[in-house]
Amino acid sequence: MTADSGVRLECAGPVATVTLCRPDVLNAQTPAMWTALCQFSRDLPGDVRVVIVRAEGRAFSAGLDLSLVTSDGTNSFTEMARLTPAESMDRIHAFQMGFTWFRRPDILSIAAVQGHAIGAGFQLALACDLRVLADDAQLSMAEVTLGLVPDLGGTKRLLELVGYGRALEICVTGRRMSAAEAERIGIANCVVPRADLDVAARDLAAALLTAPRDAVVEVKALLAAAADRTYEEQDLAEREAQVRRFRDLAGVGE
Repeated sequence: MTADSGVRLECAGPVATVTLCRPDVLNAQTPAMWTALCQFSRDLPGDVRVVIVRAEGRAFSAGLDLSLVTSDGTNSFTEMARLTPAESMDRIHAFQMGFTWFRRPDILSIAAVQGHAIGAGFQLALACDLRVLADDAQLSMAEVTLGLVPDLGGTKRLLELVGYGRALEICVTGRRMSAAEAERIGIANCVVPRADLDVAARDLAAALLTAPRDAVVEVKALLAAAADRTYEEQDLAEREAQVRRFRDLAGVGE
């Protein structure tokens, strides 16, 4: 798929690869990229089970394209402030859809992160189910340095991964976090040498594909909803999912 928007989709059997391809500006993100990401969710072939999100060049993403801060054009900070609150929230919701589709239970997603993953870049990595980091990765939730809040779906996932106190500190200070720290506190699934990043992501994708698709869909759905359920509610959800698996494996219809 065309990379005119700064992001490219390629599909090879059950694995799709989303590549940020603005390396000359460290893959700084724009609303056009978020629109393209949202469209990718509609364009995925039905046999895709794993999506790898990666980036060209020396950085995963340096965050928001700062032209949106300094200009007064479409989607700039100045224009967003001129909209009514409802209009502005609708616009942000459309941006978020480029990130939130990774929560779909029918796909598993892997972020392969090198160099800087700042602001929107960090949130894109958080949108994925799993994160493989190069040893040179530097993560930062830097929106606060612009007087903003993270608004691309990253706050809940960060809280789930590291807990309230640490998530608050990361978001409010906007500090840089090394790959080693990210692995230690549970953000990264693994850290590998920079030269091995793409291979490590592909190897993880291959491992995810070994399990039956329908069972994986059920497992992701169970885990994704677990935090909002009581133990009793989660027990019930497990029972219901297992009954569906029994019946499916036995070929018993509804």
